[in-house]
Amino acid sequence: MINNETYQYELVKKLSFLRYGGTEGEAKAAQILMDEIASFGGKGSIEEFQIPAYDLHKCSMKVTAPYTEEIECVPYGLSGQLPEGGVELDLKYIELATDIDFMGIGDLSGTAVLINTLDWDMYKKLYEHHAAAFIVIAQDKWWNTPEDTDLVPRNLRDEYMEIGKIPGFQIRSITALNMVKNGASKVHLELRETETTHTSRNVVAVIPGTEYPDESVVLTAHFDSVLVGTGSWDNATGSALLMYLYQYFVKNPAKRTMRFVWCGSEEQGLYGSIAYIDQHPDIIDEIKMDFNFDMNGTVLGRNSISVTGGEDLKNYVYQMAAEVGYDANIRVGVSSSDSAPFARKGIPSIGIGRGHMQSCIIHTRNDLIYPLGAEAMHRNGEFAKLCVSRFTNSVVLPIKRELPDNIKKDVDKYFWVDKLSQLKKPEEK
Repeated sequence: MINNETYQYELVKKLSFLRYGGTEGEAKAAQILMDEIASFGGKGSIEEFQIPAYDLHKCSMKVTAPYTEEIECVPYGLSGQLPEGGVELDLKYIELATDIDFMGIGDLSGTAVLINTLDWDMYKKLYEHHAAAFIVIAQDKWWNTPEDTDLVPRNLRDEYMEIGKIPGFQIRSITALNMVKNGASKVHLELRETETTHTSRNVVAVIPGTEYPDESVVLTAHFDSVLVGTGSWDNATGSALLMYLYQYFVKNPAKRTMRFVWCGSEEQGLYGSIAYIDQHPDIIDEIKMDFNFDMNGTVLGRNSISVTGGEDLKNYVYQMAAEVGYDANIRVGVSSSDSAPFARKGIPSIGIGRGHMQSCIIHTRNDLIYPLGAEAMHRNGEFAKLCVSRFTNSVVLPIKRELPDNIKKDVDKYFWVDKLSQLKKPEEK
């Protein structure tokens, strides 16, 4: 028998280690979840899927004119590679790569372009101008150092690869600042990698409905982490909350079937939730709602509820929160989490979380357990239990399985539908 008030916190402690998708750490975390499911008398399964990955052989950068300096850098994985031995390129700072920034700029085939950040439109412009490489300034501060922050490799997103590949790098803010101030005009770059695939996995458990087994609710939380920190807030907390719900409902089955999915490789591109949908096409039409849990349990901060649906769903959630005195900021839109692929299938969602960006910082070495609290996790878990129980045990579902047109447009925008259609040939549209 568990201690309800501390269970989630204790499980977060167990999961607080590197769990990057496709690694042994993720596999270890999956087994911990499987063991928890079994301890409650349930039955889980691990569903594997492949994710794009790379083996890095060489990544280096050196300023060669008008001075020489070795530069700390990390790659954009899956962005391609440069010739063996590297290349010397002109260096040009194009800030945000807007149309104005590109005025008077022609072919960039011999140039490495330094930019403030990277988005799809910028990348498309760089590709159209044949940029030899791109260098993105990390989102740290100029005063940060290797002693207090990490420079973390990132993968080029699938949507960018649809355009084509440009070898990419990332450098610190202070490095970029000094390079521009000192007039760096040439760099020697080397990037060699071998593209491959790694095995990631979802952990899945099903509790059949007692009265309406052909109607399902899916409950999701990603259990992977990024490459630094322990991923305690993002998202060991969501994984622990989902298990808290599982241990309750496995003993108190709902009227509708409940599908619990701990998703792998969310941080690399929602691969786990996408794989679940791809692997279970026969049940997608049965799913009436997704409850998603991504970051909760901070001592400081405020509760949040993310609604992907219409005003009726927003009002439904508001009334439940008001009924029990659960204060929360309710946001309507598409969440950048595992609920998004379900929204793409027309499935509405409710996301329950809690955060405080001053004391908890995701995707850094500082995502640790210290700013989290058992009491806050318990409050989040109890409210989630109320919401899930009310919906899954309704005699008639209070919310239709549909999304309003404005949310559908937001979903299409999130998944780059209009932008990617620009790349298709007329006969493909």
